[in-house]
Amino acid sequence: MKSIGVFCGANYGQGEVYRETAATLGSLMAAQSIALVFGGGKVGLMGTIADAVLAGGGQAIGVIPQSLVDREVAHVGLTELHVVQTMHERKALMAARSDAFIAMPGGFGTLDEVNEIITWNQLGIIRKPVAFYNVNGYYNKFMEMIDHAVAEGFIKSAYRDSLIVEADAEQLLHKITIYADATSDFGVDFKRIKVLLSS
Repeated sequence: MKSIGVFCGANYGQGEVYRETAATLGSLMAAQSIALVFGGGKVGLMGTIADAVLAGGGQAIGVIPQSLVDREVAHVGLTELHVVQTMHERKALMAARSDAFIAMPGGFGTLDEVNEIITWNQLGIIRKPVAFYNVNGYYNKFMEMIDHAVAEGFIKSAYRDSLIVEADAEQLLHKITIYADATSDFGVDFKRIKVLLSS
């Protein structure tokens, strides 16, 4: 596990808990020599996790559209900053540079990005772990919606079982590693992953 793409908001959210847990995750990633791949912004939780990774001596790789650079929201102190023309290019480059993905609390952009990666996994385009950093129960209702979709026959239970949902940053990274170890070029062993993640 050399790099993790982290989808997160350009806002801080209500209360210090989101900022604090973003910094915790960034510090742990740096300590474990896991590079951060993210949206390249200096604002909100994006800036918080990037600053924490860099403060811990880790690598922070940003991918940002030119339109956001023009609005002066790019983080200028990163290990790498890739400026692209479109959001589609941004997503593709982040996916290529990441071994796994974490959705931190965020808004429409975060949900869009993580759902696209889940879909790519489902279609077999990629085979990479997807995790939700469930700070303060932020993703509880989203998971209820997915469970409802499973019950109604629109999502296979195996895909729901493969999603990592964890509020503790250390456990989150541990479970991502477990998932990665249970994945091969031949596919994803969903039954094994379900057992491992529940143990």
